[in-house]
Amino acid sequence: MNDYLKRPMTEEEEKYAFRQSRQISGQTGLIGYLYADFGRNGKEFDSSWEDCNSNLKTFDFKQEFVEVINSLREKGDILSDRAAMNRYCNDTPQSNMKIEPYFYGVRVDTDKYAYLLCMNPNKGEYNLFCYCYVKEWLDNHMEKARRGIRFIDSNYNEKFRIADGDNILIRLSNGNTSVRTCRYIDDYHLEVGSYVYHICEFAEHCERNGHKVEPFEKTKTPPKRNKTLER
Repeated sequence: MNDYLKRPMTEEEEKYAFRQSRQISGQTGLIGYLYADFGRNGKEFDSSWEDCNSNLKTFDFKQEFVEVINSLREKGDILSDRAAMNRYCNDTPQSNMKIEPYFYGVRVDTDKYAYLLCMNPNKGEYNLFCYCYVKEWLDNHMEKARRGIRFIDSNYNEKFRIADGDNILIRLSNGNTSVRTCRYIDDYHLEVGSYVYHICEFAEHCERNGHKVEPFEKTKTPPKRNKTLER
């Protein structure tokens, strides 16, 4: 059985260790994810699988995925039981996730695939979520996302940029405000909350409705109550 190299996830990788939208799943090569728990006695491994892009779930991937999970399930490794997972989490505090502090993030790479493991050793909860990606697609997408998300006016003049996963504050024309998390899709498309826009489409939408947009730091408090942004 292979001894796969494990390392703590970076904060950048953590953004992809949860279910993604259809657009981002397609860009990053998210094949699907497994979720599991160790049962009442901490030694079981009850698991289920959820497809995201079934066309990427090739025979080679399925064969390798079984090998990776079985290797990590060997005695003493991180998925062998709840106690082993708990030891790993305690011994590697650097793997404690920034986005979800109750989880610990580990990345396992093979030649073609990247496995992002979110681990929570608490009894009575799902102990593992393992998101499976085509490695080249995921890494290429993250590299492009480092350029940031552009916000422009309707004449394509750049107003500001934010990092992938950061928030914007939308000052609505009625005086209320709305905070939305934004995700990078490509250099010309973004997600604002659950909506996908071309960057010019979003600029025109805001100008047409009299909304003002600015970067928003997560530590700040919105000046007025949130209001849903109408598309």
